[in-house]
Amino acid sequence: MTALLKTNLGPVPLVGRGKVRDLYAVDGALLLVATDRISAFDHVLATGIPDKGKILTQISLFWFDLVKDVVPNHLITADVEEFPASLQPYREQLQGRSMLVKRAEMFPVECVARGYLAGSGWKEYQAAGTVCGIPLPGGLEDGSRLPEPIFTPATKSQDGEHDENISYGKVEAAIGAAEAAQLRRLTLEIYNRAAAHAESCGLILADTKFEFGKTPEGVILADEVLTPDSSRFWDGKTWKPGGAQASFDKQFVRDYLEEIHWNKQAPAPGLPDEVVERTRAKYLEAFRRLTGRELAS
Repeated sequence: MTALLKTNLGPVPLVGRGKVRDLYAVDGALLLVATDRISAFDHVLATGIPDKGKILTQISLFWFDLVKDVVPNHLITADVEEFPASLQPYREQLQGRSMLVKRAEMFPVECVARGYLAGSGWKEYQAAGTVCGIPLPGGLEDGSRLPEPIFTPATKSQDGEHDENISYGKVEAAIGAAEAAQLRRLTLEIYNRAAAHAESCGLILADTKFEFGKTPEGVILADEVLTPDSSRFWDGKTWKPGGAQASFDKQFVRDYLEEIHWNKQAPAPGLPDEVVERTRAKYLEAFRRLTGRELAS
């Protein structure tokens, strides 16, 4: 099994490469291709995870369909047969891992919903009893369920830097009160819908982040959605507040990099086969449990 680390679509204009996705301009639309690259500690690693891009794309497609009555999304089609003629020579690279999407003016904010205390939220709570300035009850632990889900926006990172949590007031100042309120409402509504579905699959959706854009028709949900790369999924059976939780993401990768005492500077190291296989298995398990489907090749 080989990992696709970089796409090459010949004369099709490349707009840019992110940590995971390659973005192309196609006939007034955009083509998002999820590669098998994996990043940790803000660096793309030398080794990929086979099929990771297909898993992320097909999870996103499942969720786009599940929440389409809450908010429209940017998907035009993910069926390679329906892609423009200019993309047909590259079907092998694109099959199962690409989406043709609408262009949108993206809002300059990461829309984060948290139902549980973890990560940067836990750190802020320890220091100040708040998350993004929102006061929380005392006595919570790492992994505790919050009294109700909260909207905790962040800046969009530039050049691989960490996203920074910001107050709701800063979102209002950046995009206006009406659109800030709309993004908060949509974020929490999607989170609640997704968390209920995850719970029915024995999973906990601890937190997640969304990106929204604006078209002439209005606000749409864009980018990837509710994948193990953008969300914390925990196993409901083993969840116990008071420490790190068993998660469906790249934790095996982070643990390995800590074990070898990597200095978190470029160049990023490669991964041994065992870490690659275990990480792939975790992503695949999340996909199967959430969607009830097998991965389309």
